[in-house]
Amino acid sequence: MCFARRLPLLLLLPALAAAALRQRPVTVWLAGDSTMAEKLPEKRPETGWGEMLQRFFDPARVRVANHARNGRSTRTFLSEGRWQAIVDSVRPGDYVLIQFGHNDASVEKTDRYTPPADYRANLARMVADVRAQGGTPVLMTPAVRRRFDAAGRFRDSHGAYPELVRAVAREQRVALVDVHRASERLLRRQGMEGSKRLFLHLAPGESPNYPQGLRDDTHFSPLGADLMSRLVADGVRHARLELRRELRREPRGSR
Repeated sequence: MCFARRLPLLLLLPALAAAALRQRPVTVWLAGDSTMAEKLPEKRPETGWGEMLQRFFDPARVRVANHARNGRSTRTFLSEGRWQAIVDSVRPGDYVLIQFGHNDASVEKTDRYTPPADYRANLARMVADVRAQGGTPVLMTPAVRRRFDAAGRFRDSHGAYPELVRAVAREQRVALVDVHRASERLLRRQGMEGSKRLFLHLAPGESPNYPQGLRDDTHFSPLGADLMSRLVADGVRHARLELRRELRREPRGSR
């Protein structure tokens, strides 16, 4: 075939490649800690909000890949190679939702604690890595813990870490989903007693996994994970991300 006859085909190839790219599902990668992670059967009813996110998308168009793991901080997620595994898989058009802070701020847990300056640098590195792959990074502040004083007033437990996320988002001009503020508003509305149902408050005998009962004000019940995932979906809309166009008005399975 002469070059003149091949030229129209050569000109068509970029368009065909672009069409194929549009047809593949976008992947939303989740990098984070136990508040986001998928749970083992022996941990139920503990539920990570990341487990609930796929319900907001048609899986033929958007696929959620949850790589969050219990107990991880930015430091350990990087050092264990979990972050690089995501970076190596990100393709142009994908999104990476990055939410750490619970473990980074745990000064008493030396296996995971990340000083504020290192936390900030790690987040900036993650943003740069995703952009280098043609993906869209989305920074997320950590969800609040359930903390109320004796008078029923909410008390935050994350210190400077949420504001560090906001600072990196401003400096790097990256989308921010401020779950910290949104979840604080939710807990304040629920109140000291009502907010218990969002976390793992189990009476003795209520769950076979926790026969002695449990009081955990960090990890979510199925209801808490559902409500947190809704806050994330709302945050995606408010951040004006292109991904918002793929969000269902109500998640699959809602009544």
